Amino acid sequence: MKDLKDLIASKVSLAPMAGITDYVLRSLIREHSSTCLLTTEMISSEALTQVKDTDIVARDENHSPISYQLSGHKPQMIADSAKYLERYADMIDINMGCPVNKVVKGTDGCALMRHVELAEEIVRTVKSQISLPLSVKFRLGYTFDELNYVEYGQRMQKAGADFITIHGRTRSQMYGGKADWKKISELKRNVDIPVFANGDVISIETAEQCLEESQADGIAIGRGVLGDPTLIARVEEYFKSGKYLPAPNLEEKIEYMKKLLLREVEFRGEDVGIKFVRKFYPYYVNGFSGASRCRGDLVLMTDLNKIIETLDKIALNSSKNMLV
Repeated sequence: MKDLKDLIASKVSLAPMAGITDYVLRSLIREHSSTCLLTTEMISSEALTQVKDTDIVARDENHSPISYQLSGHKPQMIADSAKYLERYADMIDINMGCPVNKVVKGTDGCALMRHVELAEEIVRTVKSQISLPLSVKFRLGYTFDELNYVEYGQRMQKAGADFITIHGRTRSQMYGGKADWKKISELKRNVDIPVFANGDVISIETAEQCLEESQADGIAIGRGVLGDPTLIARVEEYFKSGKYLPAPNLEEKIEYMKKLLLREVEFRGEDVGIKFVRKFYPYYVNGFSGASRCRGDLVLMTDLNKIIETLDKIALNSSKNMLV
């Protein structure tokens, strides 16, 4: 079992995103960064109780360090799921921050910030049954009138949490507005366990600003990796050496898009894989005249060879400086 300090030594983690940070994306991130803490997409403890053999838990040997994130509100069920995931994970994370309506209406995700005693019981129960480090991810509060994140973090620590990731928004903000990194510094001052800041980190510059304002021990990057699987590695390098590595250009982004597409097809099958990656086109196919039209064409395509051919044409035109 790895020590928590080793798991978060790079100061950067991949934040969990439902339907996004799957086995394929985690593998792509790991190709560029051997040291960041990967996190799985949210795994429902209810669903895992019903079906153990699921693609959502898939991992490679080189995926460590990796945290498996669980959602739910039934302490023993989450603990049983965490115990099962010990064979895959280096850390277990409890989702207490997801703002999506279908999640919070079941008392999961950020709804737990309104049920602090239940959240404490979940942490205590899970901690008593696993030997891995245990983390929690939550937000500033449910609404701006319920900014209970400092006390919440203290109580999670007291219940047994070893590590905190906090998104600098409330549940009511969803993903709108701007993440308040400065507020996170108040939590950091009032707990003794490591804290990672999350929200709106999309570049080396925003990573540096987030770390400075939050005074956190590190940062969790979520949507910033969409369209750029190198971002985490580039931020890590900047934190380590001060070296500023450039973001990928359009031609490189298209190559990453093709790699993602082909691996999702291999992982999920051609039909499902092609449909799954459609959500990623806006992040990779952008920044040039006619990009919107290209994305519209790609979304309608069902033939893998045709999609690859179209992506190759975009990259070729880019290399010829025909796209502006």
